[in-house]
Amino acid sequence: MIVDPSLPDPRAQADRPKVLIVLHQETSTPGRVGQELVRRGFALDIRRPRFGDLLPDTMEDHAGAVVFGGPMSANDTDAFVSREIDWIGVPLKEEKPFLGICLGAQMMARHLGAGVSSHDDGLVEIGYYDITPTETGRKMMRWPKKVYQWHREGFDLPAGAELLATGDTYPTQAIRVGPAAYGIQFHPELTYQMMVRWTTRGAPRMALPGARQRRDHFAGRYVFDPGLKAWLDDFLDLWIGRADAGRLAEAAE
Repeated sequence: MIVDPSLPDPRAQADRPKVLIVLHQETSTPGRVGQELVRRGFALDIRRPRFGDLLPDTMEDHAGAVVFGGPMSANDTDAFVSREIDWIGVPLKEEKPFLGICLGAQMMARHLGAGVSSHDDGLVEIGYYDITPTETGRKMMRWPKKVYQWHREGFDLPAGAELLATGDTYPTQAIRVGPAAYGIQFHPELTYQMMVRWTTRGAPRMALPGARQRRDHFAGRYVFDPGLKAWLDDFLDLWIGRADAGRLAEAAE
């Protein structure tokens, strides 16, 4: 397992409420999402089902869950993919805070009976792209003009879900399901180091139709990342809040 040096030693988080973090590669980290959750007083319970880690039968020991992206497809027939898609019913049924990012959102869509597929013209989104909030999304929070994407498939709007943001190439960019479950197609977790790693190891994907060139990723980060970071902060306030809110209030008295 790769230890993210930007996150604290798990032993120092033993008395904190836990957020379940589901990752899909040995080298994956929860990036800025993980950093912000720790800053808000949560501990991270990191699991990789692809490599044999089990997922809990109930969310009673966790404050929420985040399922991140990965190079696989939600349509793959691998056993761990099917198990994860089925498992998403646990936080949905218990109405615990759930966030699916890219593949995680597509898995939630599959769980709810919606389709996951590539663009009819083979277009991808790799780099920064415009999104537009719906009226419902605008009422909830501020949204950035552009977000960072890395995907070759998108997902349809599940029955009963609310569309929060849309895009030109892949229309379903952010959704809410019930009171506490969200799915987003884009990547607010991306740190600068992750961008370096993704654009190096995934360089061949930038030749795919619709992808941005590597230089545009880094130029775009300078311009657009502050807005995406502000969105993440607003979103986490709405989605899960702070585990240490009580301690902060006591300290302020």
